[in-house]
Order: sequence, then C-alpha cells, then structure tokens
Amino acid sequence: MAEFWLAPIAAVLIAVGAPAAGVAAAHAVQAHAPSARGTHGVQAVLTEDPPPRIGVDAATVAGARVRATVRWTAADGSVHHGRTAVPAGARAGARTTARLDGSGRLLADPAGPERVKAESVAVGVVAASSGTLLLLGAARGTRLLLDRRRDAQWERAWERVGPKWGGPPD
Repeated sequence: MAEFWLAPIAAVLIAVGAPAAGVAAAHAVQAHAPSARGTHGVQAVLTEDPPPRIGVDAATVAGARVRATVRWTAADGSVHHGRTAVPAGARAGARTTARLDGSGRLLADPAGPERVKAESVAVGVVAASSGTLLLLGAARGTRLLLDRRRDAQWERAWERVGPKWGGPPD
C-alpha cells in the first residue's frame, strides 16, 4: 500500500516543492543583494580610459568590467570622483551608471540589477534542480527499503512453508 502512494506523493512534492524552493532561493538572493539594501544608480562620466584586461580581448568578452575613475554630481550639486567597475570597452568621457550606497559612497564593484537578477535566476534553478534530485533520491531510497522489507518477509514465510513443500528446489 505504501508503494502505491509513493509515486504520486513524490510527483506532487516535485511539482510543488522544487519550484517553491527555487523561488524562495531566488528571492533570498535578491533580498540580500546590495541593490536591495538602499543603493541607487547615478550618471557618471569616465575621467580616464580603463586599463586593458591582461590576456583577454575586452571587446570579445560580453559584460567584462574593469575599474576606472569616474566623476558624478551629487543631489546637492557637489562633484565627486572615485573608482568603480565600468564596462571594459568604455573610454574617457563615456557615460556610465555608478552605484552609490545609502550614504552616498561609491561602491567599488557593485552588483547592478541585471547581475542580481541573473544570479537569482541561476540560484533558483540550482535550488529547484537540487530539490528535485533530493526528492527523487528519497523516493528511490524509500522503494529500496520497502523492497528489503518485502524480501525479509518472503524469507521468513519461506522458512515456515518451504519444508512442507519438500524443501528448496534443486
């Protein structure tokens, strides 16, 4: 009877539990990302050419970032300078978005909203996949335990009935 219910219960847990684990993990990543804790973007201008990436053609690497000095104007009109991550292909004078924390300090290597979203999706997929594999493993382990129990019951029954039938087969 337990084996009859094992497959439907495992299927429901996989169909509901694995996606729920993925969504929960994705929300946890987004909630703990710096962009979720009061950072904001400001328009900044590169004041220097970023250094080249050694050993990598920056033009061929999508999303490659390097650190360079930028200048931005704060809400009160004051001009600030600092080093932050910028696109590798950018040149002096180009506009970029710099991320500031809640107190107006420049973040050196900020995780922008796109990166946070990509990371949360990746973590969600891994969590859902791991949950599915865990549930499949648990279902298989349960089936093995049920098989062992049935085999032990069969052996005990054969010990009682086997001698009446003339013993084990040749």
